[in-house]
Parts: sequence; structure tokens; C-alpha cells
Amino acid sequence: MAEMDYWFSDMHTGNVKISIRISKQLFSGSSEFQRIDVFDSPEFGKFLTSDGNIIFSEKDEFTYDEMIVHVPMAVHPKVQRVLVLGGGDGGVARELCHYDEIKVIDVVEPDNMFVDVCKQFFPDNAVGLEDDRVHIYYQDGLKYLRKCEDMYDLIINDATEPLGHEAGLFTKEFYGSCYKALHDDGIMVYQHGSPFYDEDEESCRAMHRKAYRVFPVNRVYQAHIPTCPAGYWLFGFASKKYHPLKDFNPDRWDERGIKTWYYTTHLHKGAFMLPKYVEDLLQEEEDMSR
Repeated sequence: MAEMDYWFSDMHTGNVKISIRISKQLFSGSSEFQRIDVFDSPEFGKFLTSDGNIIFSEKDEFTYDEMIVHVPMAVHPKVQRVLVLGGGDGGVARELCHYDEIKVIDVVEPDNMFVDVCKQFFPDNAVGLEDDRVHIYYQDGLKYLRKCEDMYDLIINDATEPLGHEAGLFTKEFYGSCYKALHDDGIMVYQHGSPFYDEDEESCRAMHRKAYRVFPVNRVYQAHIPTCPAGYWLFGFASKKYHPLKDFNPDRWDERGIKTWYYTTHLHKGAFMLPKYVEDLLQEEEDMSR
């Protein structure tokens, strides 16, 4: 009898999907927020999905976590208090824990089940949640933000979905609340999505438009993440004071000796050099916002 061939497919658009051969399914369950599944695969190792969409895999999570953490940390001269919205897998906290000067890492994750599943199946990520500086709050990120004023040096929006239970973290109010929660020289970084497919372009435009209207410094940078739509992912850098290139201090970061697999201070500069079509769509939103 021939062996069964199992594949998981993530629909990137109505016309495009990525399919990954899976060895077995390790977990399936539903919380009040989402359906969570964990699969094992020959190519990407274990990977986690939310409502049928790949959130991260063992093979490529390092790219995302390093780029969303080390880029702002190489710019801001003294980060002591960090807020992570989402981040229940622990990968962002793990990267932040490389920095001795950080005193507080507040992780606001609404879904307790998501954290428990990641602790069970992705211990290399979840180790970041075990640091004494990390405090986990199981609540809605926007509601948490509304109570914050002048509290943080860095805010990382690790939420992935502009629809569904994380929709509040992509609204105009959200960006204003982040601005209020940051110190006078604070930085906010966030997932900016993938701009390649027409179905995703509008959300990229909307995020840049909202951040541009709130923060005086706005730049977008990029990374190659195979399990993301088109294998191409953008991040937003919004700041009250520091520019990601003009205030970037590569020597100071290199002296730390942090071991990375994707981020380097050479890559930092190049990540802000965007394709023409991405520059154009961002410029269009800035022109309309003036």
C-alpha cells in the first residue's frame, strides 16, 4: 500500500497558495480567539498556523524576530522599557533579552492558549518568556495601550492580522495610543505586511498612511521570509525623534557581539532600500496625507 502524501496549503490570495509537505499534525485546538494548528514538516520543521494561515516556522522565524528587534535596538541609544503587542510565542522577547540595558519587557498577548502551545512545541522561542524581565499580560493590546502614557522607549507590534481579534492593533487610534505611550524619543516598529499582491497592497497603504499622520519619522524596511506571501515582508519604523539611518550606530551594535542568523549592520542599511513599486505606493500615501 502506498504511503499517504499530506500537504498543508496556505492561501496567499484567491489565486495563489503555498503548499508544504507535512510529516504529521502535532496539535489542533480552538481558543476564543482563533483555531491553532501545529504541523511538522521536512522542509520548515514545525510550523504554527492560525485560522489556516502560517504564523511562523522553525526554519524562518529567526528572520522576522531579528529584524523587528535589532533594527530599532541599533538605533535607539538607551532602551530600558519595551512593550510587545502579541509576541506570545516568545521569539521577540528572546531577541530583546540579548540586551542587558533593558529592564522591563511587557508582553501583551490576549490568547493564553497560543502561549501554552508555543511553550509546548516551540521551546526555542518560548525561552524568551522565561526571563525575569518579561511580564505577560493576557488582555487586548489596544485596551492595554489606552492606559499607558510616557511609559516605553520601544513598542513592537507583533500582531499579524489586520482583521479578526487583532484588528484593533491596526487602527488610527492604535497609532495615536502608541505615540502617547512612548517617551519623547520613543520608537515603534510594526509588521507592515507584504505589498506584492493586489489583495495585500491596500493594508500596506493604510498602515503607512496612519503612521505617517501620527509620527514625525516614518520609514519602511524589508526582509525575505519564505513562508510569508510572495516571500517578501515589510516592517514599519515610526519614531518621535530617531531616524533609522541617520541615527544608526553600527559600531555600538557590533560591539555587543550578539549572534544572529539574518540581521547584520550592513543589512540594516540595505533593508531600507526598497523596490521602486514599494517606494511609489508609500510616497503616494504620504502625498495624500500632507
